Amino acid sequence: MKVVVIIPAYNEENSITKVLADIPASVVSDVIVVDNNSTDLTGEKAEAAGATVVKEPTMGYGNACLTGMAYAEALNPDIVVFLDGDYSDYPQELTRLVAKINDGYDFVIGSRVLGHAQKGALLPQARWGNWLAVNLIKLFYGYSYSDLGPFRAIKWQKLLDLKMQDRNFGWTVEMQIKAVKKKLDITEVPVSYRKRIGVSKVTGTLSGTVQAGFKILYIIFRSILKY
Repeated sequence: MKVVVIIPAYNEENSITKVLADIPASVVSDVIVVDNNSTDLTGEKAEAAGATVVKEPTMGYGNACLTGMAYAEALNPDIVVFLDGDYSDYPQELTRLVAKINDGYDFVIGSRVLGHAQKGALLPQARWGNWLAVNLIKLFYGYSYSDLGPFRAIKWQKLLDLKMQDRNFGWTVEMQIKAVKKKLDITEVPVSYRKRIGVSKVTGTLSGTVQAGFKILYIIFRSILKY
């Protein structure tokens, strides 16, 4: 199967080269780094490391992911893997996610909760928000996730069928709710997690934590009536 990796990235010049170096070339055919209006050398370093760099000037995690999808369409992938550019995940572990797709699953979450997280890698506010979100999903949608982790793999056509819309913090939870409502074959695999390089744009600041938390809850409750 043809595997394409999409990496949304904003000011990750100190980590992006490490992320790209650890992606298993024997498994992945193309890597797309979406430079989300970085003010540093993220794009230049990613290109020098062999990635295809696509610019997305409008800030927002979901915006960057949607731009990566738009570029990937011409590549006609079978599987898309989403991976962050901060080196908190272990890119080589994407083989675990892809293996599950090859086993017949449609959508695979790399779970930091089920795997080994380095001490201090998952901040308390992230753990609490994650716990609340997955329990609300279980309550309202009947599926028990353990994590909202951004490291995930999905069949390309199934991803298109989800008609993703969110342009910022709600991207991951929107995908997981829609996957349940579309009755995709879903599973999780344990993944390792370490302290990211640099400061998180979400849980690293009070405003980012509040905005992300509000948006995730908004998506969960809005989706009860939509999609």
